[in-house]
Formats: sequence, C-alpha cells, structure tokens
Amino acid sequence: QVQLVESGGGLVQAGGSLRLSCAASGRTFSAYDMGWFRQAPGKEREFVAAINWSGGRTFYADSVKGRFTISRDNAKSTVYLQMNSLKPENTAVYYCAANLAVASSYSYNYDYWGQGTQVTVSS
Repeated sequence: QVQLVESGGGLVQAGGSLRLSCAASGRTFSAYDMGWFRQAPGKEREFVAAINWSGGRTFYADSVKGRFTISRDNAKSTVYLQMNSLKPENTAVYYCAANLAVASSYSYNYDYWGQGTQVTVSS
C-alpha cells in the first residue's frame, strides 16, 4: 500500500496562487494513478484533477480548467497541484488519492487517501 501526505495549503488572497504537494511512501509510486479532490464545509467531496501513472494523461474538473495544473515527479514520489487565479469558492480541504487501476474523476476508484490540507482563499 501507499501512504500519502499533503502539504502546501494555507491562506491566500483571491487571484493568488498556491502549489500543493502530495508525497507518497510505501510501494512504487510510479505504478499509481493519482487524483486531487476537495471538500468544502457542508459540501460533498468533489473531483479536481487527475493524472495517470506516467504523467502522460491529465484531466480536470471544468471549474478549474485553465487555472489548475496537476503534475507528478515519479523520482520524488510526489504529485503536485499548481493552483492559479484562486477564488473564494476554491476554499476547501484538498486531498490527494491513489489507485492502481485508473486515473479517474470518481472518488470510489481510489484506494488510498491523504489526510488533507486546508486551502483558504480570502476575498
């Protein structure tokens, strides 16, 4: 199995940027497809972005396309989420997740989850 630890969250003004990191340990990171999800207070967890094991395929929620970029460095066992032009509605706890089967927008496809990192965007 794999353990995931997110970092990089914080407080930022609207229009600002943050880069989230998710460091993996355990089994071979390069075998895993990875995703980022978020959950705002009182709302369900929602998909943000995903990347396949090689980094050759990425896809995004419509709400973040053009502003967020997912990437990975398999040598460092880390997946990133670069977030630009942040909006107050992006405030949430952001989670990374991993699975061995498919880069997916569905949370039920993921077997392993980090503890989350808080992102707060002020207006």
